[in-house]
Amino acid sequence: IAVADDVPKFDIARGCKIDSTAAFDPNAGLNETIKRCVSDEQKAKDQLETQWSGFGSSDRTMCVGSTTNDSAVPPSYVDLLTCLQEQQLARKLPKE
Repeated sequence: IAVADDVPKFDIARGCKIDSTAAFDPNAGLNETIKRCVSDEQKAKDQLETQWSGFGSSDRTMCVGSTTNDSAVPPSYVDLLTCLQEQQLARKLPKE
């Protein structure tokens, strides 16, 4: 099965509950922190779905692997999108 053909499916709600407990913003409150996380993750997922085929296959495979390799940290669309964008930028840098 080719991992990199489609945007992977992550459990946004579960990831945000775990993440938000760690990155809890006492000024916003836990529920608001979780809502913000879910919103950010959904936006990143939507962006990935429209741009997925524009990222190189090796970058997609590498970034999905690095985003899902830590069982203690839930996978994140924001992290995946950031990884892919960084790979794209790195390719545009002049070669020395």
